[in-house]
Amino acid sequence: MRPADRPTLARHLHPVAWWVWAVCLATAASRTTNPLVLALVVAVAAYVVASRREVGTPPVFAAFLLLGLTMIVVRVVVQLVLGSGVGGRTVLFELPRLPLPGPLEGVRIGGPVTAEEVAYAAYEGARLAAVLACVGAANALASPRRLLRHVPATLYEVGTALVVAMTYAPQLVDDARRVRSARRLRGRPGRGPRELARVTVPVLEGALERSLELAAAMESRGYGRSVHRDPRDRRLAGALSVTSVAGVVVGVYGLLDGGSPPALGLPLVVLGAAAGAVALWRGARRDPRSRYRPDPWALPEWAVVVSGLVPAVVVLVYAQLGLPGLVPPTSPVGVPAMPSVVVLAVLVAVLPAWLAPLPPLRATLPPAPRRAAPAVRPGEARS
Repeated sequence: MRPADRPTLARHLHPVAWWVWAVCLATAASRTTNPLVLALVVAVAAYVVASRREVGTPPVFAAFLLLGLTMIVVRVVVQLVLGSGVGGRTVLFELPRLPLPGPLEGVRIGGPVTAEEVAYAAYEGARLAAVLACVGAANALASPRRLLRHVPATLYEVGTALVVAMTYAPQLVDDARRVRSARRLRGRPGRGPRELARVTVPVLEGALERSLELAAAMESRGYGRSVHRDPRDRRLAGALSVTSVAGVVVGVYGLLDGGSPPALGLPLVVLGAAAGAVALWRGARRDPRSRYRPDPWALPEWAVVVSGLVPAVVVLVYAQLGLPGLVPPTSPVGVPAMPSVVVLAVLVAVLPAWLAPLPPLRATLPPAPRRAAPAVRPGEARS
């Protein structure tokens, strides 16, 4: 057994393993609107983040949770104002109705608000919030910069753009804390919408500047260098790339949409992945790259990936078979059920809290502060 196979060895887990775990958990959340299952998914992600987040990383997960709560509120408000044809007989209250002329007569603004509509909107918003929480967990557990080192050579330009985009959210949280601290030191500890407007502009400006500096630093290190290719290679690479993207996009849509034919799901994902693998293999042969101190892929990485695959596969099969419990009753509104098989599958995803190795800095802390999630120091670099 290699030293990296031991979960007691403090090291950074492979970032690809964390992202696969989070995407699988998000896939499971996307196939259900059961609020109890969604709350369990968020709780699992939160526990793993609290257990395996490195010291000094920005509180990205909390920002994604706040964003998810905002999405729920916005979804409910839009439902109240515009409606969605869900209907229902339990009228809660009635909003003033705005009559629309001519071709807009079919659009409803205002009118009676039923409990069924509110429950439907809240469940849909909760599903989006759970998916956002999974993405936030991946951002908190795996540095996008380390993830970039594992992007295939032919996708370095695209990977650089994605890393800049993913780095923008953590930088946004850091800059918000920095600007608020600076304003408090100047004796302006304001709150409310007016204070938010004053903080928003410097926060957005600072986060964008730091992301652009990261992009410039990557380009100066050769991430954006071009490789000469003949026209035949370019045409073949383009055809394979288009086939791969189209297959994966349509296939993922088929997997996530419960009403799509089965042929639009997994077969197209496999076809797209195969075309993408061939394109990457051909590109890597012409564009070799070296890696400094590569991250090992050992038993803990496999354990984390499998623990994420279990809920995704179970929920997909559960939804494909049409078993009850994934969709709560909304007409009339009833108490959601707790499908035991789905609950057990989601609980498997919490195993990385013990199976994944501790990050190096977190392993140096005594057990009590380690469980209490160490304080975040703004501006501290992520490893």
